[in-house]
Amino acid sequence: MQRPTGGAEDGPDLGGDALRTQLGRTGLRVSRLGLGTVNFGGRVAEPEAHRLLDHALEQGINLFDTANTYGWRVHKGYTEEAIGRWFADRPGRRDRVVLATKVGDPMGEDPNAEGLSARNIVAACEASLRRLGTEWIDLYQFHHIDRRVHWDEVWQAMDLLVTQGKVRYVGSSNFAGWNIASAQEAAERRHLLGLASEQCLYNLLTRHAELEVIPAARAYGVGVLVWSPLHGGLLSGVLRKTQERSAVKSAQGRAAEALKEHHDTVVSYERLCADHGLDPAQVGMAWTLSRPGVTGAVIGPRTEQHIDGALAALRTPLPRTLLAGLDQLFPPVGRGGPAPDAWLS
Repeated sequence: MQRPTGGAEDGPDLGGDALRTQLGRTGLRVSRLGLGTVNFGGRVAEPEAHRLLDHALEQGINLFDTANTYGWRVHKGYTEEAIGRWFADRPGRRDRVVLATKVGDPMGEDPNAEGLSARNIVAACEASLRRLGTEWIDLYQFHHIDRRVHWDEVWQAMDLLVTQGKVRYVGSSNFAGWNIASAQEAAERRHLLGLASEQCLYNLLTRHAELEVIPAARAYGVGVLVWSPLHGGLLSGVLRKTQERSAVKSAQGRAAEALKEHHDTVVSYERLCADHGLDPAQVGMAWTLSRPGVTGAVIGPRTEQHIDGALAALRTPLPRTLLAGLDQLFPPVGRGGPAPDAWLS
């Protein structure tokens, strides 16, 4: 069976524009940086969140990524509500935004308010549309795989939403390579487009996606959107920021735990970046965006400067000596490359 090809197979189609590309094999044009909104509510207050949305759009970022559970520090659904208020206050902005949200994580104690049952997919979509104050979602993503539900049920629900005009494209997040394959095979049997994108964890420190997730996505023409390209801030210059007392996100959560295990490597990483006169955050982001099969990265900025720094990384070529040094510090899994060659001797 011949597989579709497109941007995800051949690498980003820059078309003279370093910021924009196609989402996988679809005709949808998206910015290579997506504005992630996981910090909205709790870490970023709503007025500042609206300023970040404004600034990102002004800088050419059109992909805005959220989830129905985001904002849980206030209440689940808060972030979608905040985005909805931003749309309402700024008429005409909705048409310029490629809006992505997610379904699957628990929204309450009701056992049917989670997962990928047809009931929850349809109900969650309608609830997200109300919170967002919009008539459609451009990219509706499965937040995680649901091993309890057959793909025929999942695609039946998504087909209904697409037919109703409530969803334009379907994506996945945190899927294994074989999950992508099984989803696509089931979609093809129903003569559906299937997945447009997969959003996965991928960065210098966590390179497991190179084994099967990215190869599967490329084979099926599925775009790859990377989340946590700086590993929660660990690769953003955490040691220097800690000394300057400017570390926030990088001093907690995933980054703080990883720093305990990889302290010496991070010291060498920041020294390597300094030797090349580059900021660690710029290097980590540029490396991720330069990887084969990667469509773009979803960033979680707290300031406009974070957005501007990520945009600068898009236009930062990394010297061969630096790339070689990064591979030594953060070696690929096994022998490198896709499975099974990565672990064959």
